[in-house]
Amino acid sequence: MGHLPHISPYKSTNKISATIITKAKVAATNICNKKKNMGAPSPILLTLALASSLAFIATSTLASGDEATFIGCLIENSHPSYPIAQAIYTPENASYAPVLQAYIRNLRFNTSTTPKPRVIVTALHESHVQAAVICGRENSLQVKIRSGGHNYEGISYYSLSESPFFILDMFNLRTIEVDVANGTAWVQTGATLGELYYRIANESGGIYGFPGGVCPTVGVGGHLSGGGYGNMMRKYGLTVDHVVDALMVDVNGRILDRVAMGEDLFWAIRGGGGASFGVVLAYKVNLVRVPETVTVFRVARTLEQNATDVVYKWEQVAPHLDEDLFIRLIIDVVNSTTPQNGTAKTVRASFLALFLGNSTRLLSITSESFPELGLEPSDCTEMSWVESVLYWTSFPAGTPVETLLSRTPQVLNHFKRKSDYVKRPIPIEGLEYIFARMIELEKPILTFNPYGGKMAEIASTATPFPHRAGNLWKVQYAANWDEDGEEAAAYSIGLTRKLYEYMTPFVSKNPREAFLNYIDLDLGINRGDEAAYTEATAYGVKYFKGNYKRLISIKTRVDPQNYFRNEQSIPILPRQRS
Repeated sequence: MGHLPHISPYKSTNKISATIITKAKVAATNICNKKKNMGAPSPILLTLALASSLAFIATSTLASGDEATFIGCLIENSHPSYPIAQAIYTPENASYAPVLQAYIRNLRFNTSTTPKPRVIVTALHESHVQAAVICGRENSLQVKIRSGGHNYEGISYYSLSESPFFILDMFNLRTIEVDVANGTAWVQTGATLGELYYRIANESGGIYGFPGGVCPTVGVGGHLSGGGYGNMMRKYGLTVDHVVDALMVDVNGRILDRVAMGEDLFWAIRGGGGASFGVVLAYKVNLVRVPETVTVFRVARTLEQNATDVVYKWEQVAPHLDEDLFIRLIIDVVNSTTPQNGTAKTVRASFLALFLGNSTRLLSITSESFPELGLEPSDCTEMSWVESVLYWTSFPAGTPVETLLSRTPQVLNHFKRKSDYVKRPIPIEGLEYIFARMIELEKPILTFNPYGGKMAEIASTATPFPHRAGNLWKVQYAANWDEDGEEAAAYSIGLTRKLYEYMTPFVSKNPREAFLNYIDLDLGINRGDEAAYTEATAYGVKYFKGNYKRLISIKTRVDPQNYFRNEQSIPILPRQRS
């Protein structure tokens, strides 16, 4: 992997005094003298260290004792050739708030009462990540690792614990190296999916893609480490099924590749949540072939347009169609154009599809296997695979593919998400019950993502992600709202929980399975204390099923003091009392 230029988008506004300069000179000399095998510090090295120390002390003169100690440790443990000071932000720094808020993607956690980090480290180099891990551990400062900020419960940038924490922000580490000849790519975890897709398509001439998610602003780090999926999963499986190497910083600050970390740890960070085991710097992935032309469509049917029967047929066929065809089903409540039974609301079922081929073959498949949908040639649009990413994100036709490089989400709002898995088709009576409840609730949206194809062929133990054969589709529950405040949040979250409860008879049981990347703190919270092992079981078996015990064993071995922890991290085995 190459290294990024050391440029921060934010500049410090602090002034440097003569006293600070004196302190910086002392700190710089100490830094140089600490470096092993470097001999006496050269003037150039001393100058680099001095610059780093000046900025460090300038930005931390108003910091509390704990923060100053931590920042001092960062300076002393960073390489003088890669100054870390410009990557450090404390609450006293004018740029602290913009840096913190830049990657908050759920407005529920962007309030004055949301717990804030003591320090933000926007790593500009791998050595900054190493220093952050070493110093965070030495100073008992919990680390929150943020890649793209799309964690649904915000726990990559805030904490429910009273323990002090800092954010290790990875957004500057976004190098992508595509090897077209070998069909692979190295991607740093601060890159976004949009950046990855653009580079793959651009450098391969459109012959390669990657089976990741459909939101281009999602960060690579969390997406891959949590078992992210996309609309090519029936053809190619999950993102983690294509990871062939990785670089990560372990609890001792060492950079490890696949060979150095061993197969157990490499297995764990491909779907088990990387933040439980260390800081993943980069993944090496195998690319997948995509045709020159793909076809997309979006067709909607309301209850008045026989949506119930069409949805029922979708249940029968979607997991069993040609693996080149992925048809997502989105169910929401809209205003009815023909009110019945005294209600002005109806249910709308939208069928959003990607087909890896041309429209002629697609129409042949749907007319034979899913005629109830009534798909017409006019419903279909042919385009390149990379253009289909924009289509799926609801960009208007003709949007330049360079838009994938934007890190600004199309929409920012407050939201709540939950997940489920379905193993048997829901009967007509069940669908009618669900639709009636949705009309009562109005706000929550259901999204069904069909499985089958490649997803049914990969063993449930191949990666920590266990939801393979036997699952017909995955359910996402979604509620979005614009209003600020706890009352508005409680109302919308409550509606989502009600719909989740109404779905109980129709989803998996013992355990009621859930998807890690749709993280849901309703399933349980790990407080990080002696009860953590018991607390974590509540969510661990839902996310990982039989793979959970192996994850605990690996975690206990590689991070025995449980430094890398969060509200739903993998716990360590309880210590035996003498």
